[in-house]
Amino acid sequence: MKTYSGGAPLATIDRSGFIEGRHHGSVIVLSASGEVVDSIGDPTGPVFPRSTNKPFQAIGMMRSGLRLDDPADIAVIAASHSGEDFHLSRIRALLGDLEVDLRCPPDWRLAMQCGEKKRIYMNCSGKHTGMLLSCVANGWSRGDYYEPEHPLQVAIKSTLEELTGESVAAIGVDGCGAPVMAVSLNALATGFLRVAGHEVADAMRAHPELVSGTGRADALLMRAVPGLVCKGGAEGVWAAAIPGVGAVAMKIDDGAARALGPVMVSALRRLDIKVDDPTLSAPALLGRGDPVGAVRSLW
Repeated sequence: MKTYSGGAPLATIDRSGFIEGRHHGSVIVLSASGEVVDSIGDPTGPVFPRSTNKPFQAIGMMRSGLRLDDPADIAVIAASHSGEDFHLSRIRALLGDLEVDLRCPPDWRLAMQCGEKKRIYMNCSGKHTGMLLSCVANGWSRGDYYEPEHPLQVAIKSTLEELTGESVAAIGVDGCGAPVMAVSLNALATGFLRVAGHEVADAMRAHPELVSGTGRADALLMRAVPGLVCKGGAEGVWAAAIPGVGAVAMKIDDGAARALGPVMVSALRRLDIKVDDPTLSAPALLGRGDPVGAVRSLW
């Protein structure tokens, strides 16, 4: 099996004019027709996309019979949410009595990081809600819906492979307990290009804060670029696409989320997309609470 070989220098940590750190990684940019516009690092080695796979998982659920009439509900099953009140109220309304069947681990709300830990607070609880509802729709068992051999996960794997055009290289256990399936960045970008016109992408674009949270990167980027759909994942993965324009997929090797914004903004320039949001393009580094530098793209 081919393995991910690691990337090239992508971003610097510039504090007071002194480079105190660097982030390495890989990026691929595809045109609307799927041709490679630019790339760096290793875009063909498999990586775990983590939550960047959620749009594919949501489509797999819907192909398996999940019916959601409200686009906001579709957005929240593809979310890595902050546990804000508007996230939790929508998930609770979908779950009803099924909340006791959630198998994601108890966690704090990302928006608070304190108080009681609950399964519904976990940032993947929307996805797990969609999985439970898919099981109900099909009469499948609910206690083991997270197992790779479960009919739902088999259907999701088939959907992922179809949309990315690549066989899953490995299956692991994600932080939420559901399967995480490895594909290359090239496949990930290809999949996002194909997903960009789907109703799941439409729902995510229409409700970016439901997909992530107030002031978070996914919401900021979708607000900044009309027509763009994006989804981030743990360990420094992010992918985005615009119908008729192209797609981007990236991984920061050390998992640092702070490098994602500058590199994504730089990658989108290859598609003639400009992002006018300095919180994404050059996140500030602080000293005494004041900006003294920034994270900057090298690519």
